[in-house]
Amino acid sequence: MSGRADRGTVKIVNGRYRPSGHFHYIDANTPIYDESGKLWGVTNPRDITHIHTYGGEAPFFEALKDGRLLGTKCENPDCDYVGTTYMPFRIHCPDCLARNTVVDLTKVANSTAVIHSFMVTERTGAFNTLPKPIKFINVEFDGVDTILMGSLAVGDPIIGQAVVPIFKTQDPTFTILDLSWVVKGTDASELPAGFSFG
Repeated sequence: MSGRADRGTVKIVNGRYRPSGHFHYIDANTPIYDESGKLWGVTNPRDITHIHTYGGEAPFFEALKDGRLLGTKCENPDCDYVGTTYMPFRIHCPDCLARNTVVDLTKVANSTAVIHSFMVTERTGAFNTLPKPIKFINVEFDGVDTILMGSLAVGDPIIGQAVVPIFKTQDPTFTILDLSWVVKGTDASELPAGFSFG
C-alpha cells in the first residue's frame, strides 16, 4: 500500500495548506478463518495519510536535522517565573501565556545532560520503529527546568550517568525519532545508521 504513485502531498501557499493527490486508499477485505475453516472475520485494509501540523514547534523538529537541540525560555519580565527554560519545547509560558523565546540548548546538553530516570521495555505499542529492548530515559541538564524523555541508542542506562544527544542528520524524519541519546564517550562508529553527534 505504501508505494502508490499518486500519494497525497501538501504544500503551503499563502500561509495555508494546499493538499493534492490521494490521501485515502481502500483495499479488498481478506477473510480470516480458524484452523477448521470457520469464518471469524475479515481484515479491513485502509491506507490513510494524516496531515500533522507542527505550528510553532516546527523550529524544534527542523533543527534536529542540523544537529541542534532547541528549547524555549520565558522572557516576560511580568511573569512570576521569568527565566524558566523548557525542554521539551513549549511555544508559550504555561504561567503567563506569553510567547517563549527559542534558545539553543545543544552545548548545554552536550556538557551537562544526565539520566534522571529510565525504563527498559521489550513490549511496545503499535507502530513502534525503535529496536528492542527500548531504553527510555528521562534526561535533565543544567539550567533547564523540565525533563526531556528520549531513548538511549547506545549503552546501558544508569541514573546520574552522563549522556549526549545524537541526531538523525541523514534522511531525517522530522519527528522526535530524529533525536536519541548515547552514553558520553561513545565512539561515532557505534552510532545507529544515519545518526551523528551533530
